[in-house]
Amino acid sequence: MRVASSAESLRNVPLFALLDEEEIAVLASQVETINFAKRQRIYKIGDLAGQAYIVLSGTVQVSTVDEDHQEVVVDEPGAGEFFGFASMMDEKPHHTAAVALEETTCLAIDRHDIAVLLQRKPMAGMDLLTTLGRQFHAAERLVQARATRNPNDVIAESETLGEEVADSVARFGGSWTFITSFGVFMLVYILLNVTLGRSAWDHYPFILLNLFLSMLAAIQAPIIMMSQNRQDKKDRLRSELDFEVNRKAESEIQGVARRLNALNDKVGDLEDFLRRRPIAD
Repeated sequence: MRVASSAESLRNVPLFALLDEEEIAVLASQVETINFAKRQRIYKIGDLAGQAYIVLSGTVQVSTVDEDHQEVVVDEPGAGEFFGFASMMDEKPHHTAAVALEETTCLAIDRHDIAVLLQRKPMAGMDLLTTLGRQFHAAERLVQARATRNPNDVIAESETLGEEVADSVARFGGSWTFITSFGVFMLVYILLNVTLGRSAWDHYPFILLNLFLSMLAAIQAPIIMMSQNRQDKKDRLRSELDFEVNRKAESEIQGVARRLNALNDKVGDLEDFLRRRPIAD
């Protein structure tokens, strides 16, 4: 329902807090106040953006549909906040849909009203830009939160040279290639020292070989431990990303449940309406 805007209601809007009495009166004569019922759609995606809205009372849910055809809540403006300004300013269809979550009163405003406001009070434009900036930041946080991250890419971004070397050593040290090549090396080493007899450089019990093996084990053990710690870090990151995905899935399920409950309420209202209708003869 559309009603005339009152100067008192405009004074409670932060965007118009700097206007004087005369300017408030001029603006009140230009804009109009619209009352929306609970769950009433204000506009849908694709509607021409002739007006934007400032919430005077109540709450509005602004949502869009992503490429997976899932509804995504962009913002829930309350009293003093506005929505639909971006589409109204560039005169393009709405990229979002707006629904009143409760009985809501909004102030409808168009480009001409904004032009008059800025001519009379230029500093009000800073308030408008500030609020628009908050909406842009909220959209950026939404995109960041919904972005699917590959744990391998996240780990690779923070990977150092030492960690790459540790992973390479651990992979090679735990492979059949290392076991086979090291076994062949030891066998050749022992056969040469046994065959050379007194000319051998490392007689039985091969003390020099034992020294090399001890040094290799002393160096290889901490490197493998570094790789294991890094693997633990990878597993922890994967668990955190899985938790985020599960939380998003839970949020989507709750959204479906809310829509089903709203649908049940609508069906109940329709049943009550049909019961109250007089039965025709």
